[in-house]
Amino acid sequence: MNTEQIISILSEVRDPEIPVLSISELGILRSVEMTDNKVSICITPTYSGCPAMETIQEDIHSELAKHGITQVEITQSLSPAWTTEWMTDSGKKKLLEFGIAPPTPHGCSQNGNDHPAYCPHCHSRNLELISRFGSTACKALYRCLDCQEPFDYFKCH
Repeated sequence: MNTEQIISILSEVRDPEIPVLSISELGILRSVEMTDNKVSICITPTYSGCPAMETIQEDIHSELAKHGITQVEITQSLSPAWTTEWMTDSGKKKLLEFGIAPPTPHGCSQNGNDHPAYCPHCHSRNLELISRFGSTACKALYRCLDCQEPFDYFKCH
């Protein structure tokens, strides 16, 4: 088995907090290396202390074991820090389709005033911040003032 095949297998590992995204789409899978019979994987949490990292590591081991790969070493790297720029475009599209406003250059560049570009439900720009923290620490909770639906916004990092 080669590195590309391992990466393909790992594309099945989902973020447990956002199950529509793989760890590759989220951008936390940083590297995969093979030496002899061992696979070394490096992942970066979206936040230091992210509670999902333990589950993600278990899921990586489980997914690789399904393919007979049991010699696996997983390390976490905090430097460089994860950024939403590492998310794939397809991952951002999946977030939007799931009802989570993805991070956008528009939201990230407003003089540090991070906010979604529009409501993921009706695409209105008439929004209000409900809480700086949503269902997870990496998201904020907003409400659309037009359709009245609350939604999470994946904050820029």
